[in-house]
Amino acid sequence: MSDMGINLVAFPSSPPASTAAKPLRGGLPAWQQKRVAEFIETHLAEEISLTALAELVDLSVYHFARAFRRSFGTPPHRYHMARRMDRARALLKTPALSVTQIGIQIGFRETSSFTRAFRKFIGLTPTDYRRQQQG
Repeated sequence: MSDMGINLVAFPSSPPASTAAKPLRGGLPAWQQKRVAEFIETHLAEEISLTALAELVDLSVYHFARAFRRSFGTPPHRYHMARRMDRARALLKTPALSVTQIGIQIGFRETSSFTRAFRKFIGLTPTDYRRQQQG
């Protein structure tokens, strides 16, 4: 029992500073992250292919997808959709725009597909989200 206590005390509670300070291996460099994020923001309402994003930073589709996920913590399509939902939440605070107009503005052709995607990401329909924000 005393040996166990000695072993537990011997292990540090956090990794040494030398390993904690190492840069993330396999991710996109900062300039590529910025270029891709800006491109997605600029083309938020459009369908963006993985090929287009990979070509933007001169990587193969496979390497880009892997590096993107490593850098952003999520696959490119999910990141794009999350950014759309963030924009939708901001627009829903503007009562002058209808849910249909907001859906079209962020790239959905049908209100039903926008509502379905919004509910999947946020947990509420756009109308319920708007009511919650106003009330």
